[in-house]
Amino acid sequence: MMEPLNSVKRTAETTGFDDSPQDRELTDRRSMDRGSIPRGNGRRKPSIFKPFQPISPTWYLALALCGFIGFLGIWSLVTYTGSVDKLFLPTPTDILQNGIRMFAEFNFLNDIFATVWRVLLGFALAAVVAVPLGILMGVYRPIEAILEPLVSFARYMPASAFIPLLILWVGIGDAEKVSVIFLGSLFSLILMVAVHVHHVRRELTEAAYTLGAKDGFVVRHVVIPAAFPEIYDTLRLVLGWAWTYVIVAELVAAKSGIGYVILQSQRMLQTADIIFGIVVIGFIGLLSDLLMKGLGSALFRWRE
Repeated sequence: MMEPLNSVKRTAETTGFDDSPQDRELTDRRSMDRGSIPRGNGRRKPSIFKPFQPISPTWYLALALCGFIGFLGIWSLVTYTGSVDKLFLPTPTDILQNGIRMFAEFNFLNDIFATVWRVLLGFALAAVVAVPLGILMGVYRPIEAILEPLVSFARYMPASAFIPLLILWVGIGDAEKVSVIFLGSLFSLILMVAVHVHHVRRELTEAAYTLGAKDGFVVRHVVIPAAFPEIYDTLRLVLGWAWTYVIVAELVAAKSGIGYVILQSQRMLQTADIIFGIVVIGFIGLLSDLLMKGLGSALFRWRE
């Protein structure tokens, strides 16, 4: 019975190790020196490409800059090398020079202000009407039955198709442009708000009723606060759509605005001015989106 124990002792004496904690640590170190991973201690670092793996703000900013730099690099490659005619796609330098000229000689800043004002006013009016209607549709099924088919029907009508009628009804001034943005944003916003309200967890409302809450209290203090973060995200999304509608509106019977400048540049084959106007819209839209995103993060910290 003592022979196996004696064999183990002889093996330990031969190798110089006796399976003590100190000897196991030394063995692990030697294994790491040889490039192997010690048993029981190996842990893989999580990859940033793991599904839903969060990344730090520094990584996010760096990757975002890489995207812009990569796009600018491809653009520069095909234009500075002469692969594409400047009439179809000018170089970044040409577009920047033309943009400076537009601000200095043609008061392009006033056109930017006119477009921003139309977008904000039309979108705000749509939100004031759509959010309450969407909440009512999401909470009360009779109101949903009355409005949902009509709103769904109107949602498929392109806002640009109303431009001739709007010119007839309200003229060719700012009211027509604001009306196009209002109609383009309204119907989709109503339906999306209704969907968010309808999907509020029933456990929340049932708990409120169990505590003795009345119907109005449940809607005001349970349903709306629970759905508001998603409603806010919808407002942020639809604001981006509003920018597409304003350019369509300004292409017809306008005397100011970024869309008007783009149309005039197209008539004179000034491609650089057209692209500069488009780039300005993109930057303003990105800025507004970042502002709304930052405000949403401040309002709904508990979602982070």
